[in-house]
Amino acid sequence: MIDKVHEQVMAQYGEQLRVRVCGICVQDEKILMIKHKGVVENADFWCPPGGGLQFGESTVEAIKREFLEETFTEISIEHFMFVSEFNEPPLHAIELFFRVNLEKGKVKKGFDPELEQQIIQEVKWMSFEEIKAKPAKEVHRAFGFCNTLEELLNTKGMI
Repeated sequence: MIDKVHEQVMAQYGEQLRVRVCGICVQDEKILMIKHKGVVENADFWCPPGGGLQFGESTVEAIKREFLEETFTEISIEHFMFVSEFNEPPLHAIELFFRVNLEKGKVKKGFDPELEQQIIQEVKWMSFEEIKAKPAKEVHRAFGFCNTLEELLNTKGMI
């Protein structure tokens, strides 16, 4: 069976280099995560809120816009954390991770305005243990470089 949503994601984002921003937001020892459909063929994919920069947009503007679109919340930026390069053709992205704090709004499932068929399936606060219990291909690769929430929050540089 052909995964139509996966095809749409590959058509929109494949075969190009994207610069993305992602926000690590922690409350009560849980990380705000988004479940996507179509990023991985025939599987769910969990990652922190974030997305691609638009031409002329700053990284701060982009991460604030992405949180608003995906979670209906307003955030503040605490600090820059690390850079992650994802390069598994046809997808290639340079991702800038920031530690962020919720300032306003109640978290609820948002949308991706770039795609006809919505890929955001769920928004959920997850413990680090819940994230690590998922198959590696179903969570952002940044979680494979650390074993605890503290390690994730102290990650710096390039991963």
